Amino acid sequence: MTELDPTKPIVTSFFDEATNTVSHVVRDPSGGACAIVDPVLDFDMSAGRTSTDSADRIAAFVAGEGLNVVWLLETHVHADHLSASPYLQEKLGGRIAIGSRITEVQEVFGKVFNAGTAFERDGSQFDRLFEDGETFRVGGLEARVIHTPGHTPACVTYVIGDAAFVGDTLFMPDFGTARCDFPGGSAEQLWQSIQKVLALPDRTRLFLCHDYKAPGRDEFRWETTVAEERETNVHVGGDKTMEEFVAMRTARDAKLGMPKLILPSIQVNMRAGHMPEPEDDGRSYLKLPVNGL
Repeated sequence: MTELDPTKPIVTSFFDEATNTVSHVVRDPSGGACAIVDPVLDFDMSAGRTSTDSADRIAAFVAGEGLNVVWLLETHVHADHLSASPYLQEKLGGRIAIGSRITEVQEVFGKVFNAGTAFERDGSQFDRLFEDGETFRVGGLEARVIHTPGHTPACVTYVIGDAAFVGDTLFMPDFGTARCDFPGGSAEQLWQSIQKVLALPDRTRLFLCHDYKAPGRDEFRWETTVAEERETNVHVGGDKTMEEFVAMRTARDAKLGMPKLILPSIQVNMRAGHMPEPEDDGRSYLKLPVNGL
């Protein structure tokens, strides 16, 4: 029987094709502790209705494996899907965490959505706000937080054992990198953040938050390595310079439309996955700011 490496987490990934999002269950190989990274709450925009099929797949897996959820980790405030962290926390336990600069995102989008003084902009909706370089544990695994802004000010990468969960920084090498044109985004910052990721050991496994299947590729993929990204990423690999990257990213982003779920997603995710407070009829409402983005 092969002995498990105590520094190598067991990662099981769940792909949501509706939003091209990948969620990950990260398990301590020497015990039952685990973390869930970037879980998805299903949302039918035309009906304004949520459902939990994607999250229930994760919950069934966790229960079937007898795992103990200690963390629900958000890499950033997602603009393309709603977070299922509160739903999974209610079912499975664990603490909801994000990078400490969530407060900057809350400040910007609190104004965009005219959220008023009732919406706290101090990150208190989350159980834990991580600073750059902070460490925590998933059972016997040591985890470290790297602040990796550029896509948003609050983006972080979680390095857990020999694996890193990079959120919206890098995509598969044949697809490149994340956009930088949201409020608070910066192509220069994203380049610098990617260099932090690429400075990790070559064999570090990188687990992505999205895949969109580059032209010519038949299958969705969401796992690569530092070495592969450094050598072959079409946007930052090889001998690419920061100046080339910023010019490319800026021109590319100018042609992109907004994600179809950005308005509901950000309103919910800036609240740690919770809906806005119910109004006097007992129902929560999401706002549609006209010409707000």
